[in-house]
Amino acid sequence: MDDWARYRRVLEKEPLPAALVDLDAFDANLERLLAPVRAAKKTARIASKSIRCPALIRRAMKAEGVRGLMTYSAAESAFLVENGFDDLILAYPTVQASDAALLAQLNRRARCAVVVDSAEQLAPLAAAAFDASAQIPVVVELDLALRLMGMHLGVRRSPVRDAATVVELARRVADTRGLKFAGIMGYESQIAGLTDNGPFGAWQNPVKRVLKRRSRPSVERSRQDVVAALREAKLAPEIVNGGGTGSVGWSSAEAALTEITVGSGFLVGHLFDYYADLKLDPSLFFALQAVRRPAPGMVTCHLGGYVASGAPGPDRLPLPWLPKGCKLRTFEGASEVQTPVEVPVEVPLGAPIFFRPAKSGELAERFNEYLLVRGEEIVERAPTYRGLGRAFG
Repeated sequence: MDDWARYRRVLEKEPLPAALVDLDAFDANLERLLAPVRAAKKTARIASKSIRCPALIRRAMKAEGVRGLMTYSAAESAFLVENGFDDLILAYPTVQASDAALLAQLNRRARCAVVVDSAEQLAPLAAAAFDASAQIPVVVELDLALRLMGMHLGVRRSPVRDAATVVELARRVADTRGLKFAGIMGYESQIAGLTDNGPFGAWQNPVKRVLKRRSRPSVERSRQDVVAALREAKLAPEIVNGGGTGSVGWSSAEAALTEITVGSGFLVGHLFDYYADLKLDPSLFFALQAVRRPAPGMVTCHLGGYVASGAPGPDRLPLPWLPKGCKLRTFEGASEVQTPVEVPVEVPLGAPIFFRPAKSGELAERFNEYLLVRGEEIVERAPTYRGLGRAFG
């Protein structure tokens, strides 16, 4: 079936712009990504930032082998607890007294751990836990960047880089009233977050693959050493979290890990097309109305400047997807109020052009609802965080 024709029929009576999720593709990606996690007898933790739509988070959470959520702010954690979720890890440290108080209160109702990477971050948490007569589980983040010839290859997150430092901080947590050491997290961004089969700077792809292969032994060794050191110190971690959509197959097989974080691959922003060993089905789209025909073989769409975060470049722009063969104009890209598109077929004015965002979660900040589609039927109108009147940064 021609997907452009099918999706046009789905949106025939819908106002544009609109965002839709193809549930058949979403479910297929969910099963594909969870399969290696299940096979390794581990659990998955869903990254809420990559979805930002409670109905879709619930859908993912119902799958076999899913344990809990990884959140990105204290306020979001509270919102998700209000929506019935009860096993969360806040993946980013906070030292705000208001956040600490919120986390302490949440832990009277649910398990809401928080990540730290410095002793400086403990005092606000401990004070809030004492005031609330609560206990806050704490996860220590281990930096897993590759250091090669003086270069730091990976994201700039935790300053905790070795087993001794992890044990020292974990001991500090365990000895602090109101806090409980729960485990460690280590995100191998130079593996999970590094595309290696992209069309942008394609000459870099072989270099990136070598880098990823070179990085794997050190990542495995670092996590194994930390777990062994914690056990020796009588601080055995309940949670050892790592991985991501871009490394789920490899990280699932790592003995030290107890759980793998996934999320972006369910919706598949087009950045996930650019991994050599990852094949997923596009499931998240947005549709813009073609409103002008400025030249032969071209239409201009209304709106469209939904550019992804990260280092700026053409890979952060939305990707025209349907009809097949559409392209953005090199010197205009996707703009705030209009987006010109080169089209290979006749596109009637008023017809939708379908785009894919570069990243999976951020589109939810642009739309109040996702239309959940199966076949040619809208089976649910699912409010996003924005549609529920909530924004978390």
